[in-house]
Amino acid sequence: MASISRTLTPKLQPLQYNNQRSQQTLNPSNPISNSYQTKILESKLVSLLDTSNNLNQSKQIHAHIIRKGLDQCCYVITKLIRVLTVKFNFPVDPYPIRLFQQVKRPNPFLFTALIRGYVMQGSLMDSVGMYSLMRRHGIGPVSFTFTGLLKGCGGVGGGGLGVQIHGQVVKFGGFESDLYVGNTLIDMYVRCELLGSARKVFDEMPERDAISWTSLIVAYARQGSMEEAGELFDGMPVKDMVAWTTMVMGFSQNGKPREALECFDRMLEARVETDEVTLASVISACAQLGATKYAKWVQDVADRAGLGATDNIVIGSALINMYAKCGCIEEARNVFDKMKNKNVYSYSSLILGLAMHGCAQEAISLFEKMLKTDIKPNKVTFLGVLSACCHAGLVQEGQNFFAAMEKEHGVARTVDHYTCIVDLLGRAGLVNDAYDIIKTMPMPPHAGVWGALLGACRIHGNPDIAEIAASHLFELEPNAIGNYILLSNTYASARKWNEVSRIRALFRSKGLKKNPASSWVEGEKGVIHEFFAGDMNHPRTSEIKRELEDLVCKLMLDGYTPVLSCVPYDVSDDEKKRILLGHSEKLALAYGLLVDCGIIRIMKNVRICEDCHVVMCGASKISGREIIVRDNTRFHHFCNGVCSCNNFW
Repeated sequence: MASISRTLTPKLQPLQYNNQRSQQTLNPSNPISNSYQTKILESKLVSLLDTSNNLNQSKQIHAHIIRKGLDQCCYVITKLIRVLTVKFNFPVDPYPIRLFQQVKRPNPFLFTALIRGYVMQGSLMDSVGMYSLMRRHGIGPVSFTFTGLLKGCGGVGGGGLGVQIHGQVVKFGGFESDLYVGNTLIDMYVRCELLGSARKVFDEMPERDAISWTSLIVAYARQGSMEEAGELFDGMPVKDMVAWTTMVMGFSQNGKPREALECFDRMLEARVETDEVTLASVISACAQLGATKYAKWVQDVADRAGLGATDNIVIGSALINMYAKCGCIEEARNVFDKMKNKNVYSYSSLILGLAMHGCAQEAISLFEKMLKTDIKPNKVTFLGVLSACCHAGLVQEGQNFFAAMEKEHGVARTVDHYTCIVDLLGRAGLVNDAYDIIKTMPMPPHAGVWGALLGACRIHGNPDIAEIAASHLFELEPNAIGNYILLSNTYASARKWNEVSRIRALFRSKGLKKNPASSWVEGEKGVIHEFFAGDMNHPRTSEIKRELEDLVCKLMLDGYTPVLSCVPYDVSDDEKKRILLGHSEKLALAYGLLVDCGIIRIMKNVRICEDCHVVMCGASKISGREIIVRDNTRFHHFCNGVCSCNNFW
């Protein structure tokens, strides 16, 4: 990148200055009085510019400036240029630049007004050129000069140029200790993804404010470095609502829901006020964790803060989503029904929730009810409706909605909508039709599309198309181990053990490790208990094991036979039975049966297998208790031996 000293300057044409001015009513015998009157006039003109409502008014004030002989006043002309470029977003060239050219002795503030004007309209190199011209005129910068240039570099990710501007900051001395310049440097380096440089600036700042701390905490959180963010946060002398919210949001967005809730609890203990953004992040954390205890607690906090679902559409929509993901679809309906005002997000949240719980007809009915209002469906709404059809196997209805999106509602299809239709056809066993849809897509299919096809091949045993889908996934997501596992399991279903060994050797050679399957269940007083496949480290392991063995014995008397095909390994039947008995959701179920906690709510990080599904159905019949399982795609409500999915998932 060219250095600043060699950057081209803006094309400034020499002008003939008009020295004929209108005569002012001034007293030549009293220069002090004249100076005072001029200052008053300048202040009035600046105030008029501040209150101007449109470009024509500003031009009228400009005419008045000329008549009063103040066209050489840097203070007034600087203000006029700022109003034109910032307030009215007027291009620097030709009007503001001509104002600048007519001033014989421009000062740093006048140059800076043009520099910031160029930055505002995205002309970074023109702003740098203006800075070079300023330096050639022997005029020194002010702090606003550097903040304007640095914001321009941050806006376009110009890290190299930003480093050069930083060099100028240091060269002139004093500016590196300016709080505003320091904060802008941090922001520039963060935007240019030079977090190490941002941290160095922060560490060397003699003075810091809340913006200094929060900017860096936000940067670490966005990068997923919550440990570094936490260290900074703990060292912050005064923690305001923005800082607390940043931490809560960071934990929530980085898949650390428990830490988000713990941080929010500390925030409440510190008696820091909460707002919509804070609560939305906490609600998202509750949805990830799927814990009803926390869900009700957060709703109470929202109500006490005056941000209840009844009057607040944003919080109401978030609560609908939260309750749905916590397995409380009736609570989600109640929130929706109590909302005084609803928008497309409120409807879409409940439609998606109903779809997730397998309530396809209710989701479709709500969609049709929405169409009778003035609220128009959007892309998310159709994702919900298509998901509902997908989870219920409503192939014709799903195809009709897919066709109506653009024709009847003017909603453009995205790659995610194609993912839904591929998933719908694939789950229904129409794997070839799903593949044909992919081949006719108007945009490149992403990993979600090929993943849906590969999942369908796994369910329906189609290794040939599975190989095609997997080859694309290996290109798009070479380090996503789930794709290798799906292909391996597809081969295992077809008893192609050599291919199973080949795929497992392939992902091992890449150093990829399978994430352990885990399930967690709400125990007494809402305490979360997590279990891993084959893990027997829980304090009540012996009781859990006896409860599970007792349950299996009762199920076998009722006709249960283990689904051995769920074990994708070439091992003996006895070993397969042992592996099935150690599945994490079965361990969570056994613990749930041990404790008196009403409905048994289990969350699982991968798809529930067929054998565990059969066991859950039988357990709900034998125990007489409702069991709700959320896997990575949907909810299953087991009651009296029947699942809400009707064995279609």
